Amino acid sequence: MIGLLFVGAVVALVVVLTVQVAPTVIEYLAIRKAVERAAQSGATATEIRNAFDRAKTADYFGAISGKDLEIRKEGEAIVVEFAYDKEIHLFGPAYLLLKYRGRHP
Repeated sequence: MIGLLFVGAVVALVVVLTVQVAPTVIEYLAIRKAVERAAQSGATATEIRNAFDRAKTADYFGAISGKDLEIRKEGEAIVVEFAYDKEIHLFGPAYLLLKYRGRHP
């Protein structure tokens, strides 16, 4: 019986963490998709940032904006990078820190 309670507590903890982390992962995927579209649609840093901000409005994410993108040219390719952190309050003084980073291409 004690083993069943322990397994139940672990499963409950995993479910609670999954419910709190899933929206941040979905947001990251939307940001990554917006960066890919913006990088392909623009030729200059300003065009890429503006395209990203338009995608941000359409996809409803708020973690970063166009000014947070790091855009540079490597050879003939335009490289767009981003990084941001998400804090999830667990309980009391405990937080879960998620660090998201991405790069295109």
